[in-house]
Amino acid sequence: MNRIEIAGGVEISRIAYGMWRIADDTDTGPAHVQAKIEACLQQGITTLDQADIYGNYTAEAILGEALKASPGLRDRVEIVTKCGIVAPTGRHSGARVKHYDTSAAHIAAAAEASLRDLKTDRIDLLLIHRPDPMMDPMETGRGLDDLVDAGKVRAVGVSNFRPYDVELLQSAMAHPLCTNQIELSLAATEPFTNGDMAFIQREGILPMAWSPLAGGALFAGVRPALIEALRDMAEAKECDLAALAIAWLLAHPAEIVPVMGTNTLSRIASLSDALTVELSREDWFILYTAAIGHEVA
Repeated sequence: MNRIEIAGGVEISRIAYGMWRIADDTDTGPAHVQAKIEACLQQGITTLDQADIYGNYTAEAILGEALKASPGLRDRVEIVTKCGIVAPTGRHSGARVKHYDTSAAHIAAAAEASLRDLKTDRIDLLLIHRPDPMMDPMETGRGLDDLVDAGKVRAVGVSNFRPYDVELLQSAMAHPLCTNQIELSLAATEPFTNGDMAFIQREGILPMAWSPLAGGALFAGVRPALIEALRDMAEAKECDLAALAIAWLLAHPAEIVPVMGTNTLSRIASLSDALTVELSREDWFILYTAAIGHEVA
């Protein structure tokens, strides 16, 4: 599997394994989590996507126990995690309202909590999870820069930021914001036309796509024309619908990294099937046309 260098010598795999549902599994023990990771590694998927808030602030610790139980496993993977959302649950159960906190103090405390829960000495990529309407860019930027300078975080980025949010934060930082994780799929094509992807490509920022299968909604029959197009093309290319939908993202020149999440081992074992599906430009536009509901102008 191809790898992509983002910053500071950090490389991530072409597909990332999303662990936002790991706490929902019936088995969250180290052995079962290790089996998921090994299934990823067998395909060359080395990047694990986390966030402090996942599983009501428990998902990182579940991964950490698996890493602790398998010495050497940590050095075979890259860990992406996020901070900045404070929800009244788990370690933040005393919060009076769900809110964002991108203060330097909170970023530092969140990173320390992630390091502790993950049982690791470094985070490969730390993202600010959501744009904060109360963000002080100088303080947020300093908080991120300090973590990189201290060696606790190897690279930093953002999630769900618009171009102006990225520009504001980057203007106050010494280290580059190297990724933006956004919602992107055949059910969420707006970033291709609203300036988000154009900005990402111009700035050399790596796009990561969360919910690349729209949480399964792509195949729920909500968009009959899209389902028909996917089925026809999947039959012609002898692949399944999920592999085709992910291949559509992978075909884009911006090197989009889909973040794919499932707790089923058999599905994890097939995450890389999309890499074997080749799409022509016309194939790409057939699916895009079906997704937006009309031909391009």
